[in-house]
Amino acid sequence: MPLWLIFHPAGIFEDSASKQALAEDITKMYTGLGLPAFYVVAKFIKLPAEDIWVGGKQKTDMPFIRVVIKHIAIHVPDDDALYRRTTSRIDRILKPHIADKGYDWEFHVEETERKLWNGMIPPPHKSEEERVWVKENRAVPYEGAF
Repeated sequence: MPLWLIFHPAGIFEDSASKQALAEDITKMYTGLGLPAFYVVAKFIKLPAEDIWVGGKQKTDMPFIRVVIKHIAIHVPDDDALYRRTTSRIDRILKPHIADKGYDWEFHVEETERKLWNGMIPPPHKSEEERVWVKENRAVPYEGAF
C-alpha cells in the first residue's frame, strides 16, 4: 500500500542483496511518513531484453528500468510543491540503485482508492488505530474497518 513494480532486464537486480537494498530504502521513505512497514511491497519483475520497447523500438542500447508506483494508503495533496517533494524523494531513492549505475529509467505514481484494499478499510493516516498497525506491523481489526 504503496506497491512498487520494478520492471528490469535480466542481469539487473539478480541478487537478493541489490533487491533488499532498494526495498529497504523504499520502505524507509514510507515508515518515515508514519506508515506501517508491512504496507510497503516491492516486486522485481525480470523481463527478457527483447521484451523491453521504448518509443516503438527495442531498447538494446542500455538497460531500461521502468518503475510503477501505486499509492493506496495515503495520497499526495494537489499541490505542486508537494508533488515536487514526492518525486524528489523517489529520485533520491532510485538514484544509487539505478541512475548511478548508468541505467536508463523512468517512474510514475498512481493513486488508488484506499477503501478498496484487502476487504478492510485502513485506519486514517496518523490515527491511533494506524499507530497500532505500525507497532504490530500487521493489519489489526478496529471499529469502522469493515
